[in-house]
Amino acid sequence: MAFPLPESNPEALGLDPRPLDRLCAIIERHIAEGHHPGAQLAIARHGKLALNRHFGEAVLGTPTTAGHLFLMYSNTKVVTAAAVWMLVEDGLLRFNDPIAQHIPEFAANGKAGITVLQLLTHQAGFPGAVVPEACWTDHALLRRTVSDFTLEWTPGSRVQYHPAAAHWVAAALIEALTGQDFRAFIKARVIAPLGLAEDIVIGMPEAQQGRAAAIYDAPADGAFAPRLPESSPAGRAAGIPGGGGYGSARGMAAFYQMLAQGGVLGGTRVLSPRTIEFVTRDFTGERIDDYMGLPMHRGIGPHSRGEGPVARGLGTIAHPRTFGHGGVGSSYCWADPTSGVSFAFFSNCRQTEIFHNHRMDVLSSLAHAAILPG
Repeated sequence: MAFPLPESNPEALGLDPRPLDRLCAIIERHIAEGHHPGAQLAIARHGKLALNRHFGEAVLGTPTTAGHLFLMYSNTKVVTAAAVWMLVEDGLLRFNDPIAQHIPEFAANGKAGITVLQLLTHQAGFPGAVVPEACWTDHALLRRTVSDFTLEWTPGSRVQYHPAAAHWVAAALIEALTGQDFRAFIKARVIAPLGLAEDIVIGMPEAQQGRAAAIYDAPADGAFAPRLPESSPAGRAAGIPGGGGYGSARGMAAFYQMLAQGGVLGGTRVLSPRTIEFVTRDFTGERIDDYMGLPMHRGIGPHSRGEGPVARGLGTIAHPRTFGHGGVGSSYCWADPTSGVSFAFFSNCRQTEIFHNHRMDVLSSLAHAAILPG
């Protein structure tokens, strides 16, 4: 299947090329300074690619190409959440359903009332819960493990980012409702219908692992060290639902084009406009996310820019309705539904949050600065 976004150029899509040139120059400078070996960048508008660039080395000694897939880290969360949204549209689930309505044993340890909405807006109360690697291949064990989670605080009483635990519950919920491996369901319902099966992979088969960009730790003494278990074949195959997907920048720019366009991409509709309007609402307002230290304006999957003076990753000058998600220390993807622009940046080094947050504010704001009327 052909890639669903035809290539165009910034001027034809109402984007000022000058801020985009500065954006690309900053990525090139960061690589030259040794912050990360390689990167991809894609920007789209109105169903077309305005920019699709690759930089540096995907793996040390191997130049980055458009065909490399980068570890998405928590950008995976929105793709997993989209599968849950589809279950709601299928009539199998409601956002206000308790998880235990569909996984009865999940009610253990005081979790009976936790809803799907609370789970995916990081209000479930078990941010530190751990899923062992044995669950990557044993999904009966996964269901037992998430059902045994214990609470750290009362669900709904706080907002605190759940780095991995909430989306393992979402994976178990998908499997309970569909009888399918969550990775297979996500591919069949979210990724493949959009024509993105070669560009977004949740659970990378062995035959595709040669396309994976490396993921490195922030350099110590100028040397990049591969991160484990992320860089292992098992880690890539696991498709960790909150942080283990792989994607290209153009693939995630296309995915967010679908969201910006109300659920349709290249003539294929996968979600309704009303669903996307609902899941991208701000459900947590000005409440501080205790993990991030600032309001994150959580939707049911992505977070939004909001009206405040500070933002994480989406760009300070972004329209308040801009929504998206980041990948720890390495990436960010977003859509601005008011302009029709989508953006995806991936790098292959897990940098410090101080560097990453500053970098993404600059890169995302330059992309917003390029948006012209029309």
